[in-house]
Amino acid sequence: QVQLVESGGGLVQAGGSLRLSCAASGRTGSSYAMGWFRQAPGKEREFVAAISWSGGSTPYAASVKGRFTISRDNAKNTVYLQMNSLKPEDTAVYYCAAYYGSGYPRPVVSEYDYWGQGTQVTVSS
Repeated sequence: QVQLVESGGGLVQAGGSLRLSCAASGRTGSSYAMGWFRQAPGKEREFVAAISWSGGSTPYAASVKGRFTISRDNAKNTVYLQMNSLKPEDTAVYYCAAYYGSGYPRPVVSEYDYWGQGTQVTVSS
């Protein structure tokens, strides 16, 4: 299995930027897709972005497309989420997640087997 640890959250003003990182450890020698999800208070966890093992497929939620960029460095077992033009509605706990596989990354919470502990992102207006 794989263990995930997020970092990079914090407080930022609207219009600002943050970069989240997620470091994977454990059984990282097999192909695995990774995704970012978020959960705001009182809301369900929702898909943000995902990336295939090769990095060639990167679906995004409509609400973040054009503002957020997901990337990965397999040599470092790390996935990143660059968040630009942040809005107050982006405020949430952000989670990275993974599942073993090499195809198109699935934008569905239930498909992911491994989760990090989450990192808080707060965007002030």
